[in-house]
Amino acid sequence: MSNRTKLRSGPPGSTPAVSTFAGRRLAMLALAFALGALLAGPIGAVTAGGDDAPMADEVAQLRAEEARRDAAQIVDLTAQARNVQQNLVPVLDGLAAAVPVAGAAPGPLATRTAVVDWQRATGAAVEGFADPPSAGTGVNIARSGLAAAVRALDLAVDTYAAALAAPDVGRPPLLELAGRQRDVAVATWSTAATQLDVLNIDAGHGHAHVFLPAVPGQGALTADGAPEGK
Repeated sequence: MSNRTKLRSGPPGSTPAVSTFAGRRLAMLALAFALGALLAGPIGAVTAGGDDAPMADEVAQLRAEEARRDAAQIVDLTAQARNVQQNLVPVLDGLAAAVPVAGAAPGPLATRTAVVDWQRATGAAVEGFADPPSAGTGVNIARSGLAAAVRALDLAVDTYAAALAAPDVGRPPLLELAGRQRDVAVATWSTAATQLDVLNIDAGHGHAHVFLPAVPGQGALTADGAPEGK
């Protein structure tokens, strides 16, 4: 919808009547306008000048509040990422044995009990990122990347479960798909973990390396050689 305001005029061809009354009214309006301008000038100047400082203080206060909020959320998100990382490592280890990376031949099939445990772990991780709090752009990028990664891994586990239930002839394509989805999850997590590492450094906490296990061929970023917390 346009924000422009249309100016309305009188009916086409209309001509206002000129009278003594109209002339007097115009003169009174002109005088009122002149007096208003004289009074508004100094008052407006005082008002405008007085508003600058409170506005600047309010902006500074909002920025300080956002900085404090993000600082606290960096700590919370890092703790959450470490917890999720620990819970997902067994899932990735199991998938690595059942669906090796880089097109290697599938290993022995995982048991249904193991796959149910994988689904429980990935489902909990997805749920943990389901209701994110408001934060600044940097924190939002890291959290969104981690959330996308766990959703991809959850999908990979579901695909693997479908492969177990499929006939032998239809199983290989599903296993291959589960492997690709797992690789996407690991690569996505690595990008988000790198962003989280940068956030911790900028916040003065030092390096925070919260990466999932990755192998060549997954396209994942890995932790640098800097000591943790340094």
